[in-house]
Amino acid sequence: MSGNFRHYLLSLSLLVGVAAPWAATAQAPISNVGSGSVEDRVTQLERISNAHGQLLTQLQQQLSDTQRDIDSLRGQIQENQYQLSQVVERQKQIYQQMDSLSSKGGQDAALPDSGAGNSGAATSSTGGSQDAAAPAATSAGSSTGDANTDYNAAVALVLEKKQYDQGITAFQNFVKRYPDSTYQPNANYWLGQLNYNKGKKDDAAYYFALVVKNYPKSPKSSEALFKVGVIMQEKGQTDKAKAVYQQVIKLYPTTDSAKQAQKRLASL
Repeated sequence: MSGNFRHYLLSLSLLVGVAAPWAATAQAPISNVGSGSVEDRVTQLERISNAHGQLLTQLQQQLSDTQRDIDSLRGQIQENQYQLSQVVERQKQIYQQMDSLSSKGGQDAALPDSGAGNSGAATSSTGGSQDAAAPAATSAGSSTGDANTDYNAAVALVLEKKQYDQGITAFQNFVKRYPDSTYQPNANYWLGQLNYNKGKKDDAAYYFALVVKNYPKSPKSSEALFKVGVIMQEKGQTDKAKAVYQQVIKLYPTTDSAKQAQKRLASL
């Protein structure tokens, strides 16, 4: 009897020990815990919402800035396209004028029509004429530091002022001062043509060959190579002329220079 009673007390004590923590937990202030959790969550949600709002505002501002930059770039592109079209048109005009000058050929194209600067260049052996030629020579040898300006000035000496000797000096100075300029092939071609017109065929062939060697992809390369063939033919070097004409046809088959080379070959 006593043994069973002790066993009953031990079982009861174990049951109370297990149940007591659960009871304590059940009696905790449920309302306080629940209230604090909801407030914390609401506060946290408000912070997240504010952060998202700030992020959205930043994204909208960045989008506006990006759109503004795009509009600015679009305007710059349009302006650059217009300037490029102007340059291309100017180049076309220069090529046409160069071809016109080339078609005159010989010494006649090199002789100045009129003008004090040209007269001074032609008679520089006298004292008075040296003084007259000095301003033109200074102009041809001067530099603004801008490749476009200096190139256009050299072209103007030839096409507008008809000062061919000063033009040669100006182009020679240009190719030295601006070795990386995109006008290098044109400047060398000008030197070849101007020397050819003065009857200096060896000098002309040298400058034409420079265009072909250093700027094979230039639009003037095919013409320069054809001019080398013409010079060889005029010097009586028929075999060399044929070889050059064949090179023109091979390297630049779709150009007008190739057509002219074909005609020259047929006549040899």
